[in-house]
Amino acid sequence: MLPVRLLLATLGGLALWLAFPGYDVWPLALVGCGTLALATAGASIRTGLAAGFLLGLTWFAPMFTWASTYAGIMPWLAMSAASALYPMALGGVLAWLQRGGVVRPFVGAAAWALMEWGRAVSPFGGFPWARLGFSQADSPLIQVVSWVGVPGLGFVVALAGGLIALALQRLVPRVSRSLPRALASAVAASAVVLAPLLMPAHGVDGPTVRVAAVQGDLPPGFTRTLTADRGAMLQRYTDLTHALAREVAGGERTYPDVVLWPEGASDLDPLRPDGSPEATARIMAAVDDIDAPVLLGATSRRGGEAPHNLMLSYLPGTGLDEVYTKVYLAPFGEVMPLRGIMRHLSPWVDRITDFVPGTQPGVMAVPMRDGRTLELGVGICFEVVVDPAMQDLVRGGAALLAVPTSNAWFGEGDQAAQHIAASRVRAVELDRALVHISNVGISGLITPDGVVHEESGLFTEAMLEGDLPLKTGLTPAVHVGPWVPVGAAVVVVLALLLQFVRRTGQVSPGRRDG
Repeated sequence: MLPVRLLLATLGGLALWLAFPGYDVWPLALVGCGTLALATAGASIRTGLAAGFLLGLTWFAPMFTWASTYAGIMPWLAMSAASALYPMALGGVLAWLQRGGVVRPFVGAAAWALMEWGRAVSPFGGFPWARLGFSQADSPLIQVVSWVGVPGLGFVVALAGGLIALALQRLVPRVSRSLPRALASAVAASAVVLAPLLMPAHGVDGPTVRVAAVQGDLPPGFTRTLTADRGAMLQRYTDLTHALAREVAGGERTYPDVVLWPEGASDLDPLRPDGSPEATARIMAAVDDIDAPVLLGATSRRGGEAPHNLMLSYLPGTGLDEVYTKVYLAPFGEVMPLRGIMRHLSPWVDRITDFVPGTQPGVMAVPMRDGRTLELGVGICFEVVVDPAMQDLVRGGAALLAVPTSNAWFGEGDQAAQHIAASRVRAVELDRALVHISNVGISGLITPDGVVHEESGLFTEAMLEGDLPLKTGLTPAVHVGPWVPVGAAVVVVLALLLQFVRRTGQVSPGRRDG
């Protein structure tokens, strides 16, 4: 029986991998959850741990191959194995909860939600990439996310998967006696998946803002370090913005209310103590030419030793207006925990200097030429997968969201597709239009219904233009989402305690009678 359980877990991990971009077979996320439920039902805790680890490894290792593009094989394997420890713990918990041999969809889904919360916050701030909800951008289930958030969407995916597993479990042993109950479970699973189709989709009407987002690509011969000819990246973005200004003046393009450049668009420090004359002159020439606010990403040491990851707002005729410093830094990318150990895994470790985190959410007030002020919420790069980072933006009044990123780190793998899919889910969750702008792609203008417009390809130049709606209301997800892990923890703890009491009673019947 053990080989069958481990095979089920392995197939479940592969199904979860294929559920995400760039394969996008979203129903396989349900299959992956269901196979782990079957693999652990009636299993020992040790078997459950092994099944969970196998599922995690076959899920994360192929999904995270982009992490090896520059860092190398060992960091990729270490990242995959460390991430697999969370499904391993989940497998052990499911084995304990299902010791009677029957799949328990509801408590199993709660255990999934709790596991995903654990990955999102630990260790070193967590790595919330590849959560179940981010595989559902094209699924009917996506409508659920605006009510219960990404954590709640993950719970629903796992619940549907558990119901499918229960239907199969009831069907296989004795068809004649189990068929009605199997059908009931299958109907319940179908209802979970299809019921969201009855929910109203987010509207895309209302007041709009005209956005131009610039994807500059890398100059020939550059690598992800973006350091080969000083100022070459900035030159590329200023040149493209000057070209946009000429096309606007010639009537070929519509005048933009705001222009967005991605993370790392300026490879010159714009906040040096000497006033950064070279960077400022180049940036302001482009800003004044297009005669619109320009927001751009840059790194600055601000006259100190440690760098800051910034989004800067420049206004025509004025100059630098607002600065956002990235709050949620990516572990092993912008901060290096366990540096002494990690340097044995990759020579890149000591090339990474620990960044200084910001303290305030990235809501930037952007004055526009028509007299309106755009409240723009900025989440830099991986901040889009961090729940508090994005929720704080809409709580702070952001009417439009932007995710500037520098995906040149990760080559031509699936990272960019996984990234923009997360932005699509966030757009629906928060009922906001979102500008996902990468220096190398994939970029896109995303409306609140999660649809991508003006989608660009990888490693190409692109100018994305469009009218995006402005919204200010808060979805239920903003209030409910943070409580999903709390509710899941209560369910799991109570179920574990009840199982312990039952187990103790079975082992010591005399004590129960007394």
